[in-house]
Amino acid sequence: MKKLFAQNSDLIAWGALVLLGLVWGSSFILIKRGLTAFSGSEVGALRMVAAGAFLLPVAVIAFPKLNRRHWGVLVVIGFLGSLIPAFLFAWAQTQLSSSSTGIINAVTPLNVLLVGAIFFHQTIARKQLLGLLMGLIGTVLLILAGSAKSSSGFNAYSLLVVGATVCYGFSSNIIKQYTYDLTPQTITAVSLVLMLPIAAGYLFGYSSFLPTLEQQQAWWPFLAIVTLGVVGTALALIIFNKLVQLRSPVFAASVTYLVPMVAILWGVMDGESLNYQHFLGIVAILGGVFVANRL
Repeated sequence: MKKLFAQNSDLIAWGALVLLGLVWGSSFILIKRGLTAFSGSEVGALRMVAAGAFLLPVAVIAFPKLNRRHWGVLVVIGFLGSLIPAFLFAWAQTQLSSSSTGIINAVTPLNVLLVGAIFFHQTIARKQLLGLLMGLIGTVLLILAGSAKSSSGFNAYSLLVVGATVCYGFSSNIIKQYTYDLTPQTITAVSLVLMLPIAAGYLFGYSSFLPTLEQQQAWWPFLAIVTLGVVGTALALIIFNKLVQLRSPVFAASVTYLVPMVAILWGVMDGESLNYQHFLGIVAILGGVFVANRL
């Protein structure tokens, strides 16, 4: 079995990358649906509560296996890789379209690479730099294609998305450097459960979530965010963390090059339109993924 896995590890890695692109590319439309009933903070907190509660049994089993170093590292991963981005994305989408948020999110691999080089003494290969630059060019083309709510002017809420990608840059490199002796399931479950009291404390103690949930029209937005928490956060992070360990933080973070295409497709289904810049951007992004990670 191990020999078969080793022979097909590249195929498995690329398959997982595409699956993550589909899942995370759909997350922005789910956030959009959630925001029709709840505030940005409530959406972020509910997403974390759903993810943490789903993986609580896995985390409880893993607790006895952790040492003091693990606890500190997993707290940092929980904050930077899950809690803070969950709130930043939800706040951003109060003023950005779902497709725009997905597009800006594509700068994640660049931040993973830069954080790794500056703080973790990693080298940048030429093919990685070229591939990331191609992906960045594709992202710029998509942004200029006018997928945001406003067709002109600078929207400061886009900086919230950039901030989330910087958090991902740190968490991805921390996972690679300091969790080599933990399984992806343990990393994901424990880091999310450690954030559960914070998210639940806000959601049930300091927000209007419960009164809003009593309204019948809030149930579909509620289910959208619960789905996002369980599938788009808990299960997807297990796959992502496995990719970080199996290949590299840059390879795993390249999933965000695929995310904009899925986000734009959802946008089209939600009434947005595509032009030639969208297609040029998509081609550049796919080319960047191949160049940065070619076998």
